Amino acid sequence: MMSTLSIDIGGTKIRAGLVDGGAVTEMQSIETAPGPGEDEIMPAIIRLAQSYDGVTDVAVASAGVIVDGVVTSATDLIPNWAGTNIAAELGTALDVPVTALGDVHAHGVGEATYGVAKGYPSSLTVAVGTGIGGAFVVDGKPMIGEHGVAGHVGHISHGAAANIECSCGRFGHIEAIASGSGMAAAYERATGEHRSGPEMDQEAIDRKSPALKVLHDGGFALGEVIGSLTNALDPGIIVVTGSVSRAVDPWWQALRCGFAAAIMDPVNKTPLVKGELGDEAPLIGAAAYAKVKNA
Repeated sequence: MMSTLSIDIGGTKIRAGLVDGGAVTEMQSIETAPGPGEDEIMPAIIRLAQSYDGVTDVAVASAGVIVDGVVTSATDLIPNWAGTNIAAELGTALDVPVTALGDVHAHGVGEATYGVAKGYPSSLTVAVGTGIGGAFVVDGKPMIGEHGVAGHVGHISHGAAANIECSCGRFGHIEAIASGSGMAAAYERATGEHRSGPEMDQEAIDRKSPALKVLHDGGFALGEVIGSLTNALDPGIIVVTGSVSRAVDPWWQALRCGFAAAIMDPVNKTPLVKGELGDEAPLIGAAAYAKVKNA
């Protein structure tokens, strides 16, 4: 059977599987090499891809900014990843067509095509984890932007983040206070102690402050940003996904309150929902994007 092989390249793991519509089979996962970036990662990805039989094409979702199959910008989460020509290197090694796009763009396409946003002409996906990313998808195609950076929701300014440094090196971005790492840092600033996301969730369930305040402040601020984006983009549905989306009710309540405070009346009925494809979304979305692009 001939299949599309999808590969999701993240900062800690590389996942692969054969994709048929909204189903992923023969899943494999390896650790992202901690060494000198491309020199170790691309050979590992090629070996992983070569372990599959009957592959007709490869679809890649990758961390970083991807333009025409090339990583044009990336954080130090994957050292020396910027400059890697994913499509060319995989295509040469496997002798099949390769399509690559950013991982959150792929996530958005997955939810729009086979997930909770299926049937909506447009959708805004916001992925909240270690960082915050986004994807605005219309008719199955993500808005990429002139420089490939469309959807960088985490780098929208917010007053509550003033004077707090973001992972990009700038100050005042929403990611610095509303991402998983941002809320962990806020807790540490308030208490001098470190807490993981699940630990903060448990403290919030127990109605303990400052965990409740950290989750509330981060959720509310992010809700305001999502509301502002809804005013600007008018999507049919908003999908919130990523590890932080599994947070407890106080975070979701604050997110919805911030959203309601920011949106205009004409869009105040726009559904704000949790994603349903989970970790398979980038794999499914990358394959769906490749199918549309190569049609």
